[in-house]
Amino acid sequence: MCGLSGEMRFDGGRPDLAAVVRMSDRLAARGPDGQGTWSHGAVALGHRRLKIIDLSERGAQPMTDAGQEITGVFNGCIYNYAELRAELQALGHRFRSTSDTEVVLNAYRQWGTSCVDRFLGMFAFALVEHRTGRLVLGRDRLGIKPLYLAQTPGRLRFASSLPALLAGGGVDTSLDPVAVHQYLSWHATVAAPRTVLAGVRKLPPATVRVVEPDGTHQDHRYWQPSYTRRPEHAGMSPSEWRDAVLDALRTAIRRRMVADVPVGVLLSGGLDSSLIVALLAEEGQRDLATFSVGFESEGGDAGDEFAYSDLIAEQFATDHHQLVVPSERVSTALDAAVAAMSEPMMSHDVVAFHLLSEQVAKNVKVVQSGQGADEVFAGYHWYPRLAAVPREEEPERYADTYFDRSHADLAAMLQPHMLPPDDVSGRFVRAHMAVPGAETALDAALRLDTHVMLVDDPVKRVDNMTMDWGLEARVPFLDHELVELAAACPPELKLADGGKGVLKEAGRKLLPHEVVDRPKGYFPVPAITHMAGPVLERVREALHAPEARRRGLFKDAYLAELLADPDRHRTKRGANALWQVALLEIWLQTHGI
Repeated sequence: MCGLSGEMRFDGGRPDLAAVVRMSDRLAARGPDGQGTWSHGAVALGHRRLKIIDLSERGAQPMTDAGQEITGVFNGCIYNYAELRAELQALGHRFRSTSDTEVVLNAYRQWGTSCVDRFLGMFAFALVEHRTGRLVLGRDRLGIKPLYLAQTPGRLRFASSLPALLAGGGVDTSLDPVAVHQYLSWHATVAAPRTVLAGVRKLPPATVRVVEPDGTHQDHRYWQPSYTRRPEHAGMSPSEWRDAVLDALRTAIRRRMVADVPVGVLLSGGLDSSLIVALLAEEGQRDLATFSVGFESEGGDAGDEFAYSDLIAEQFATDHHQLVVPSERVSTALDAAVAAMSEPMMSHDVVAFHLLSEQVAKNVKVVQSGQGADEVFAGYHWYPRLAAVPREEEPERYADTYFDRSHADLAAMLQPHMLPPDDVSGRFVRAHMAVPGAETALDAALRLDTHVMLVDDPVKRVDNMTMDWGLEARVPFLDHELVELAAACPPELKLADGGKGVLKEAGRKLLPHEVVDRPKGYFPVPAITHMAGPVLERVREALHAPEARRRGLFKDAYLAELLADPDRHRTKRGANALWQVALLEIWLQTHGI
């Protein structure tokens, strides 16, 4: 929930409150229920509020604790806030609201930066110590909630979205060649702390940054599960692992029902979202609001999976809502979805999520979603191939399996000024996989996918698309205790049954076999997959625009080849190459870059 922004000055000047207001205004969609600003000394804070917990004005932000020591802004939800509040009251802390934001303030007063170890939830926050002038920034373990940073000599700005930083002004919008290399290598993912803009960075997940008044800072990474087998799980049978996973998922879903407003579910009809519905029904939820989206068929491809979502909705008697999007709506909705992106995202389901979120937000303010299960439980088709190699060969096999294209391919695409001198994306993967704490090749791949690729693709996509309509999405498969359990689970149990084996076994206790044993599905958006009509015209317009010509990212011969046969050229992972290239340019132009 919510959007935050702020500025800290290191040069003795006063913060630019007007710039903070502009950033806050750009976050209005994330927080349509209230707004506020605060300024003291060298720091100013801005906030837009989406009312989920404590709907009264006592929960408004920026918020100062009862002792007048800490002022902060907060985005997200602390699911165990009520328990922490009781613990803090017993320690002598006073509360003036029932909000989780005030719990964050008092938790910091009590435990300092280690307060994050006690938080169960998704969050980004900025806290200011009145006495020292110190600024503390924090982000949740899996990076579910974003925090973007723009630092220049004498000043740091931060916000919940990159476009908000642009609204503040003074951002270096030149492109980062390393980030562009990652974008074109990793299916549009750019790993923290980079973004495609040289002047904007993002706070990595599971990180607390303490910024001193002189601009120096220290980062503390406070969580990273070990992808090894743990002694406490020794001797567990497959059925015991199944039950342990089911219990942990049940707890994660129960936690994410904490709200002072109704909570619904995004129901694709796949295993993951269906398990959420089944476990909520088991908890006694009745008339649970569920939502599905589908598109018109195109090029022989089906555009919906309603047969499966309808089956689940009927079995568990949900209040089901079905959205069918005509193909012509996709092209008109594309620009709005791109405007909602903090960073360029090429996955076809971005538009689907944006359109679905628009409709869902008319009914509820909070939904649970199934994102993350494939990375956490090894559901993708490439994991068996990665698991079959020795640990030392994993980086090369990962690149061969996961990367969209090689460094040599990029050299043939990019203009020389945009090409780094070596394979920076491959080097990143090799370095990440060399870090201790992953027992097997599969463990190393899942650690990279869960803590890097997942954060800056599916998780970011869901946050951006839902929050653009003031809708909060909660992701129980990224409950950190469930992720820790899955990381310790033997690889063969995750790889079984074509992937997600242990999760499928859990599903068989609750779901019809048609859902558990169905082929893996995706959000199909045929109009984009096949570069149909108006979408193709939008692509041509962007690539021929004066801004694109001035930027000169790609070689003319390469673009001409793509445009001559838009549906033929595919990346190694099967993505439409023209769409990936054009989406980057569309995003830059949409955001005035």
